[in-house]
Amino acid sequence: MALLLLPLLLFNLFLPQLEDVLALPTPSDYDFTYMRSVYDASDLPLGEEYEYIIVGGGTAGCSLAATLSEKYKVLVLERGTVPAAYPQVLDVDGSLRFLIQVDDGYTPAQKFKSEDGVPSARGRILGGSSMINMGFYSRAEEEFYRKSGVQWDMSLVEKAYQWVEETVAFHSDLSDWQSTAKEAMLQAGVGPDNGYKLDHIVGTKAGASIFDEQGRRHGAVELLNRGQPNNLRVAVHATVDRIIFSSNPSSLSAMGVIYTDSKGKTHKALVRDPGEVILSAGAIGTPQLLLLNGIGPVSDLSSLQIPVVHANPYVGKFMADNPRNTISIIAPKPLNTSYVQVVGITQDYYIETLSAKVPSSLLPPSLAFLSTIFPLDVSVATIGEKIPGPLSSGSLKLSSQADVRDTPVVRFNYFEDPQDLAGCVSGMRKIGDVLKTSSMERFKFRGFGGILEGFVYFGVPLPVNASDDLAMEVFCRNTVETFWHYHGGCVVGKVVDGDLKVMGVNALRVVDGSVFNRSPGTNPQATVMMLGRYMGLKMLQQRSQSN
Repeated sequence: MALLLLPLLLFNLFLPQLEDVLALPTPSDYDFTYMRSVYDASDLPLGEEYEYIIVGGGTAGCSLAATLSEKYKVLVLERGTVPAAYPQVLDVDGSLRFLIQVDDGYTPAQKFKSEDGVPSARGRILGGSSMINMGFYSRAEEEFYRKSGVQWDMSLVEKAYQWVEETVAFHSDLSDWQSTAKEAMLQAGVGPDNGYKLDHIVGTKAGASIFDEQGRRHGAVELLNRGQPNNLRVAVHATVDRIIFSSNPSSLSAMGVIYTDSKGKTHKALVRDPGEVILSAGAIGTPQLLLLNGIGPVSDLSSLQIPVVHANPYVGKFMADNPRNTISIIAPKPLNTSYVQVVGITQDYYIETLSAKVPSSLLPPSLAFLSTIFPLDVSVATIGEKIPGPLSSGSLKLSSQADVRDTPVVRFNYFEDPQDLAGCVSGMRKIGDVLKTSSMERFKFRGFGGILEGFVYFGVPLPVNASDDLAMEVFCRNTVETFWHYHGGCVVGKVVDGDLKVMGVNALRVVDGSVFNRSPGTNPQATVMMLGRYMGLKMLQQRSQSN
C-alpha cells in the first residue's frame, strides 16, 4: 500500500513549487496524470521483472513507454527528476535560464563542451530535451525517410505523428517579432509563403509549437498521460550503470539492467522473454551506455580496460550536430519572449528566429549606456541559420570507464565538409538580405539623441563586405554555435538494423536520435517523439503476429 501511495506523495511534494515560482500558469493548467505512475527510484524494490525496460524517459522514451504500456508491463528509468521540481521549464519566460545557468549536477540541462570548443547541453529531466528546447514542432522532410535506413511504414508514420500532435502541437498567433521576421524573409526571397504547415516544404512557413497560446510548455512528458497506468512505472533519479547480458557468447542477449538510485542503492530490473531492454538515452547517452557496457570499437574499449562484450567499430561514430550561426539585434522597444514559430526553408539552409529578454546588467561594456534607456532588461531579436544534414560528422568516446555520469568526449567537426561551410555563407548572406528589407526598418534605433542610429547589434555583426567569401567563411567558423540537434552514434546499418535492434545482440534495441544519419527537418523533436510512438506500434504489431 505504501508503494502505491508514492506517486501521490511525489505529486503533492512538487506541486507547491509550481504555485510559488510561476506567476501565470497554475497547476490546474497542466495535465499531471502521468504522476500517478512516477516513483522515486529509491522507493522501488531492489529486484523486479518487466516485459520492457526503457532507459531514458526523454523525447522518444515517453511516447515509446506510453505505447508499449497499452499491453505490457513497462519500466522507464530516468536519471533526472520530474518537471514540477523545476517549474520554470513549463513556462516560455523561464525556460532559457537552464541553458545559461551553472550546472549543479541536477538541473534539467546537463552542460558539456565539445572538443570543437562549442558549449552545449542535453536534457536531464523527465521529458528530456523537449523540456528545455525552443519548442518548434515541424515534421521531417521526404529525403530524411529515404536516406535514414529505417524500414518506414509511411502510413504508420502518419498515424504516429497525428497521435503525438493531439497532445503536444499547438498553433498560436505569431508574436510581433515573428510576424516581422516572416514578412522580411518573404521580402528577401525565401518563398513562397506556405502559411501554417506541419510538413517540411521549401519556402517560409509558420509551424506548430509545444508552447500553447498562454506560453505553457507541453513536452514529451505529457505523452505519458496516454499510457496504461496499471502497466507503466516511471522511476526518476534512476541512473543505469550496467546492462545485464546472458552468459552464452554464442547467443548474446540483454537480460536487464542494474541501476542506482539517489541514495546509492543498487537495483536490478530484468526483462521477461520475449521482452527487451530499449535504450532511449539520446544521441549522447545511448552510445555512451553501449561503450560503457563493452559494445563498441575494440581498441577504444581495451584502452580503458573495458571487457569487450560485442565488437562494433561504429558505436560512437558519425556523431553530428547542425551548426548554428546567428545575428542578434537589440530592439528599440520591448518585445515579448517568442521561441521559434516561423522558418524559412531552402535546399541549402534554414532560417529561424526568436526573441528574448536579456537583463540590462548583461550588456557588454560598449552598450552599457543602454541601461539608462532600458533599466531592467533589453529585448533581443535573433535570426539564425541551420545547415541541413549536416555532411560533417565526428565521434564520441568515453572520458572514463568509471561512471555513466561522466560526460563523454564529443567532437562534431563543424564545417569539416566544404558544402556545410558554403551553406553557412549562403545562409548568412540571406540573413543580411533579411536585415535590409523594409519590414526590418522598425527595428532600427532612431532619434535617441543622435546616439543610436540603425541596428544595434548584441554580439558580432556580419562582415561589412558580405560578398567576400573568405571573410564570410571566417565569420561562420568563428561564430559557430550548437543547434542542440545531436544525432548519430548508433546509426542504422552500422550499429542497429532497420528495426533499430542492436546488431549482434538479442533483446536490445535503440529508439532515439542516435540512430539518425541526418537531422530530420528544421527541428528534430517532432520526429523523435513520432519515432517512439512508431516503434512502439510496430513492436506491438510484431508481438501480436508472433503469438
